[in-house]
Amino acid sequence: MNVSRIALTGGIAASTVLILAGTASAHVGVQPQGEAAKGGYATVNFKVPNERDNASTAKLEVSFPTEHPLASVMPQAVPGWDVAVTKSKLAKPLEMHGQKINEAVSKVTWTATGDKDERGIRPGSFQQFPLSIGQLPEDADQLVFKAIQTYDDKEVVRWIEEQKDGADEPENPAPVLKLTAAATGEHGADGKSGAGATTQATDKQTTAASDESSSDTTARVLGIVGIVIGIAGVAFGILAGRRRAA
Repeated sequence: MNVSRIALTGGIAASTVLILAGTASAHVGVQPQGEAAKGGYATVNFKVPNERDNASTAKLEVSFPTEHPLASVMPQAVPGWDVAVTKSKLAKPLEMHGQKINEAVSKVTWTATGDKDERGIRPGSFQQFPLSIGQLPEDADQLVFKAIQTYDDKEVVRWIEEQKDGADEPENPAPVLKLTAAATGEHGADGKSGAGATTQATDKQTTAASDESSSDTTARVLGIVGIVIGIAGVAFGILAGRRRAA
């Protein structure tokens, strides 16, 4: 194998590292801060990456599952974004804390504000949208949220495909929130509901956020390393070829 071929191989390998690092979390997803226990309340983050080089994400719409309606959904303010919570009447009322609930949240929409050149999720960036949600169902292992991502050039990406057992991950998978076993007590380990249960989970929020940030940083570092190795390999092959020619 000559030097030029070695350089080409190195460049391909580096490009592969970059591709794997960039696609590790390239779709809209949802993760809890701490745990999302059945029958309790949780704070979750919808993570939205920008996959375009020449457009910014200007809008995110998240539809909530109708088979497991959530009566309590409270968004955390996100600078540079307006948020709207849409509720719909339930065919079958829910019972929460001794009260009948006749409507539940069906959709939450975030819309970027400000000047066009500065607003939204810009290329090479991602944004998290936090929500406090509950009461989580006790008879389900996960919740599927369908999301629609709109770019400022009017392109729309629908993250609505559900994963089927035994099948490969779909091209545009819907965000899935995995639920853990019910905590001790009616609405969490401290027996409290709503803000009380959410407050209890905050002890784990810093660790979860740190882990996620570490994962993103690792992917970016791998990508940069891949680029450097690829450039160095190609340059070395060119110089070696020139020396032989001389």
